[in-house]
Amino acid sequence: MDKWLYVFINLGAIGIPFIASFDKRLRFDKQWRFLFPAMLLTMVVFIPWDMAKTYLEVWGFNPRYLLGIYIGNLPIEEWMFFIAIPYACLFTYHSLNFLVKKDHLGKYAQRITLVAAILLLFIGLMNTGRLYTSVTFISTGLFLLFHRFVVKGAYMGRFFLMYLVTLIPFFIVNGLLTGSFIPEEVVFYDNTQNLGIRLGTIPVEDMVYGLLMLLMNVTWFEFFRNKFKSSGNSIS
Repeated sequence: MDKWLYVFINLGAIGIPFIASFDKRLRFDKQWRFLFPAMLLTMVVFIPWDMAKTYLEVWGFNPRYLLGIYIGNLPIEEWMFFIAIPYACLFTYHSLNFLVKKDHLGKYAQRITLVAAILLLFIGLMNTGRLYTSVTFISTGLFLLFHRFVVKGAYMGRFFLMYLVTLIPFFIVNGLLTGSFIPEEVVFYDNTQNLGIRLGTIPVEDMVYGLLMLLMNVTWFEFFRNKFKSSGNSIS
């Protein structure tokens, strides 16, 4: 059964959000027309990134926990990851927007974005010899600056709330992937390519990687929603 572990982790992440998508109050299924293009465009960035980092042995995958089916140099489970996790998090984003009417972080969002961008860029530039750290932190910092000065999305407060809430399942899912509660890691890392700082078993870079992946998904999701509404259509 070990070989099914990564599959079960993905299914566990997406299972409840998928079922709850049809709740008559939330009706997240009506958002799929925006969700799936957003996920696909994000995968266009992250799949090549994953393939390159796997090729360079920045990280790798333990065959003990894999079915042995590969597309390119990535196991099928890793492709599933880029569907399961964004789906679950965008469901959370949609649900929080419905359930929490006040944008509690909205007035702080632009400052949070700018401070986070500067901090990440500084750390990334100070660690150019560490591939996972530098690429992840610099890319995320630049994308945050793009949001702060170009996109200026009114949804950033909502995004940060979703990110904070999803840190709980993040520590469960990524904890399992990095070896918590199981004999070996599902995903292993070359620690010369990261800061060597772990939160439990999770490299701190994974939190930044996750922030970038989720923000890119939300950015495209909101882009397609707004484009749809601006054309005179109603989302119900």
